[in-house]
Amino acid sequence: MRAAWLVAAALGAALATPPAAAEQVLAVGMAAADLGSLDPHRTATTPDKAVIGWMFSGLVRMRPGSVDPETIEPDLAERWEASADKLTWTFHLRKGVTFHGDYGALTADDVVFSLERAADPKRSAFSSDFSDIAAVTALDPLTVQIKLKQPIPSLLGVVTGYQGGYIVSRKAAEALGDDFRTKAVGTGPFAIAEYKANQSLTLLAHRGYFRGAPKIDRIVYRFIPSDASRDLAYTSGEIDLLYGRQDQKWAERMKELPHTLVDVFGPTQLMEIHLNITRKPLDDLRVRQAIAHTVNRAEMVRFKGPLTTAAPVSIIPVGYLGTDASAPLHGHDIAKAKALLAAAGHPNGVAVRSIQTTLPSMLSGMEVVQAQLKRAGIALQLDIVDHPTFHAQIRKDLSDLTAYSAGRFPIADSYLTPFFHSRSIVGTPTGVTNFSHCAMADAEIDAARIEADPAKQKALWVTAQRKLVEAVCAVPLYEVLNVWAHRDRLDYGYKFEASLSLGPLITEASTLK
Repeated sequence: MRAAWLVAAALGAALATPPAAAEQVLAVGMAAADLGSLDPHRTATTPDKAVIGWMFSGLVRMRPGSVDPETIEPDLAERWEASADKLTWTFHLRKGVTFHGDYGALTADDVVFSLERAADPKRSAFSSDFSDIAAVTALDPLTVQIKLKQPIPSLLGVVTGYQGGYIVSRKAAEALGDDFRTKAVGTGPFAIAEYKANQSLTLLAHRGYFRGAPKIDRIVYRFIPSDASRDLAYTSGEIDLLYGRQDQKWAERMKELPHTLVDVFGPTQLMEIHLNITRKPLDDLRVRQAIAHTVNRAEMVRFKGPLTTAAPVSIIPVGYLGTDASAPLHGHDIAKAKALLAAAGHPNGVAVRSIQTTLPSMLSGMEVVQAQLKRAGIALQLDIVDHPTFHAQIRKDLSDLTAYSAGRFPIADSYLTPFFHSRSIVGTPTGVTNFSHCAMADAEIDAARIEADPAKQKALWVTAQRKLVEAVCAVPLYEVLNVWAHRDRLDYGYKFEASLSLGPLITEASTLK
């Protein structure tokens, strides 16, 4: 009897004990064969940007779900002030912010290290963004002072949680060296736990995250380069969040799936082709004009689909502060293109070469461009490589024509300086993404960076765009919104309209129902 009573008591106690909560695991499918880099100061690829946004923080950030500069809010810095001349900025850090793992508390020294690292072309892909910073100083363990050489359009845009603005752990970066690429350490809501080459990246919730412990416990970020395989993994229930194809049919098809929500969000990424004016036959303006007249933007929008694509108005995306909505883009005219080629001494056409990524959203668009150029006798050779190799090779100046899709902090300078200023020409010590080697608008770009009058600043940006458009430094093709899909059981925890990291932010507020 006593034994039976003990068994019954034990069973009753077990039933009274609430079961342990099931681990919340978010499975993500990304269109990439492998990780490029988790070092936020070095990576520029879309697949890496999304996951980095979950791992790192900046001094300030855009409100989750927005890319409106007016929504910038405190992040690692709880407050800041600027001098009257806007040349000295002081940021006061939050207390108690900790890095992932055993790397301790964030201090002003980490911020100094991070911003100096981001400004170093040997250690950063975004050094040109920091060229106007004269010095970064730790005034005390929780206070950082930034001195500028001259006023710039938006210092807050430079130090926001995005690209070079992410703050890393000095101890981790120095201790890990080259291994920082796969073991990067930040202060964000998720930390790296395991990386399997060509397979997956696993992140764990950072329980010490200063905004609160994430509700999602684990993220498994799977590399699935095949569109068909990625879609199959989603429909079979293996993944919950899916990097999508930026085309109409894919978005429409995914909307028909049960318990599926399709995210179509900004900022738009402007896809344009940069023409290297130092290489034959593109050193002849008439050849560049012929290419511009051959491109049919309306056809590209129809091909990609109006749900996810729009026609550009300039070499800067629509909606950016300072975009010239009336830029003199060359209209589609095959006859004029052929006449220009003949006048340039190429009556039988020309051949140009372009290194191109396997990333489906970009490759499909360039295959359309290839077909369009063929109509005017322009043979475009596409040398297709994986996405990390694409980024490495185009920065070695190996293409006649470079296709590049990008979203930036939404002001004109964030496009003009990295893509069209002489100090950003690839192959130079401060080179970034000026693949065209154009430099004819340097004066206007530089003047706009220090112009205090908003109207005069915009006028300078418009003049710069017109010079660059007339010289055919780049030919805008189309603007695409970002497209992902997710199961309705995933709740982001905020209204999702846009993301600078080009993917949904998974934050401490995100949940799996």
